Amino acid sequence: MATQWTTFPIEFRGGLISNLSPLQHGTNAVGSATILQNFEANKEGGYSKIRGFEKYSTTTVPGSGPILALKVISSGRVVAARKNASNLTQYYYSTGSSWTSMATSVSANGGKARHVLYNLDGDDKVLFVDGTNYPAIYNTNGNTMSFMTSSDSSDVSGAEQVAIFKNTAFYAKGSNLFFTAPFSVDDFSVANGAGSFNVANDITGLAVFREQLIIFTQDSIKRLTGSSAADFAVSPITDRIGCINGDTIQEIGGDVIYLAPDGIRLLSATDRIGDFALDVASDQIYKDSNTFLASTSSFTSLVLREKAQYRIFAYIASEQAEVGKGLIATKFISQGASGMSWSTTSGIKAFVADSRYSGTTEMVAFAHDDGYVYRMETGSSFDSADIEAIYESPYMPITDPQTRKSFYKLTLYAEPTGSMDLDLNIRYDFSTSTNTSTLQPATQQISSTGTAIFLFGASDAVFNTAKFGGELDKVYTNNIVGSGKTIAVRIADNSTNPTFTLDTALLEYRQNDRQ
Repeated sequence: MATQWTTFPIEFRGGLISNLSPLQHGTNAVGSATILQNFEANKEGGYSKIRGFEKYSTTTVPGSGPILALKVISSGRVVAARKNASNLTQYYYSTGSSWTSMATSVSANGGKARHVLYNLDGDDKVLFVDGTNYPAIYNTNGNTMSFMTSSDSSDVSGAEQVAIFKNTAFYAKGSNLFFTAPFSVDDFSVANGAGSFNVANDITGLAVFREQLIIFTQDSIKRLTGSSAADFAVSPITDRIGCINGDTIQEIGGDVIYLAPDGIRLLSATDRIGDFALDVASDQIYKDSNTFLASTSSFTSLVLREKAQYRIFAYIASEQAEVGKGLIATKFISQGASGMSWSTTSGIKAFVADSRYSGTTEMVAFAHDDGYVYRMETGSSFDSADIEAIYESPYMPITDPQTRKSFYKLTLYAEPTGSMDLDLNIRYDFSTSTNTSTLQPATQQISSTGTAIFLFGASDAVFNTAKFGGELDKVYTNNIVGSGKTIAVRIADNSTNPTFTLDTALLEYRQNDRQ
């Protein structure tokens, strides 16, 4: 016979998981997700609907094809590049209105441009390399741009990667790494301290990390130490696995994160001097990451420093922007993959992306092939389009997967920042099409009224015309009568309403005799 009512709490945490069997998932990771789309793990707890994006400028970057370079200079200034009518790469800057041309490459067929910000003489400057042309130098003082020439060094024509380490510029081209004299980006005189290394494999990326220059190839990772040509030395970190896409390399929370042949990995310094750990950060989302990473070979990435968050986006030229895919990783501990919480994005199509702090403001920007530069992390829509946010829990057996439970009520604790309209679905026993013996409840509507910010303890929080004073603010309660051996919760929002955070849900049920 049935027991007394019992409350089962679901604390929304753990993020997306796809490397567990259904029973293991629902038993060991309650509150995690099988679908977590356009949500992010909140550092203060729960899952928050991501913020939207809007056009940085209402005018497009002149030219055709995808935007090839994007650099955030400050919260009000952006540099971008695109192919012109002569198939040459043309660079522009904007302060949010129209785009002003600065310089045009000499050679055609320049590809995506990588860049590095530096300051060796008191002016902030940016170095761009595109795999075809000579490096370009942008000076923020006066918004001027120029290209190096053969009089500098023909070795760096067609450089594919660039970094500044120990006040020295490093250019990667094929398996060669060329470096300049100190405090210069265009002095290649050996007499002044310039030189080169050959690392045996084509270099796919460069990253400065812990007083070392990390050199990625597709099959290996090496490090360069020292402070000048007199003591620069290259030594191996691993010869077993490398990075397959340099546009995915970012530093976040004391780790370097990058795309390897077997998933998204972390390069972490350990307590042993000179030693590194190489965790596979995406193991937790094995199925989702495999599908995502197999969809294309073109990716871009950025970090949101305020949120300790890494975002990687897949670019498919033929795909509509509305279905562009991405992954979000939020770090909760300083190092290692165990403290990462994952989710996915849908509706953000990005070929290039960048972010930078300017004062106390972090500006995040991206672009693809429609010519616009977009500012991310602003507003509550995708450039006026609805944001479809979905959370779906695993099927939870709740104490015993062989015992049927009768469910009566779900209480949802949420933190809206304005009006909120959610669809709540409860599903029993894996909701299969062949399972006709289990009645599935209809979709429940959760709506908050008003436009004020609702705070815990406020007496004026109103939900569905039912006023819950004091301790029940932020709470929506609804009957979900039904029974099953397992239960899953799905919460969806497809609107331009402000963001909200899912905090906790309480399921009330009676446990029946074993069936």
